[in-house]
Order: sequence, then structure tokens, then C-alpha cells
Amino acid sequence: MWYVYILECADHTFYTGITTNLDERLREHNEGNGARYTRGRRPLRLVYSEDARDRSEAQSHEYRIKQLSRKEKSRLIAGGS
Repeated sequence: MWYVYILECADHTFYTGITTNLDERLREHNEGNGARYTRGRRPLRLVYSEDARDRSEAQSHEYRIKQLSRKEKSRLIAGGS
């Protein structure tokens, strides 16, 4: 099982990624071992995740989310469409 996730950084920006283990990946990000973007923006909070069948589907969903505006991402996080 793969997951697409959105983290909210301490500076209130969003980071989107994929993983097979949400808890482990969040721990890595918060320890400074995640993406370069998140290293200086800790602490991080998981605000959204969705399941994906496989890596390919996860990457497609990640790309789709990354194309959204901040307002659209906020709606997605809040449970809107």
C-alpha cells in the first residue's frame, strides 16, 4: 500500500510526498532526514493522506496535488473537492 500525504510546515507552507509508511516518513521529516524542503521548516504536521494501489498511482496523485493552488490544497485538506 502506498500513500500520498501533505504536511503542514511550521511556516504554514505545504509539502506533498509519497510513502509506504506514513508514521516512519513523518518521523524522518521531523528528525531532519526527510526532503530538503522540510529540513528548515520543522516541526511538521500530517494534515492529509490518501491511499494508492501502487507507486505509479501514488505518483500520479502526488503530481495532481502539487498542481493545486494553496486554496485548493486547503479545501482538499478540509475534506472538500
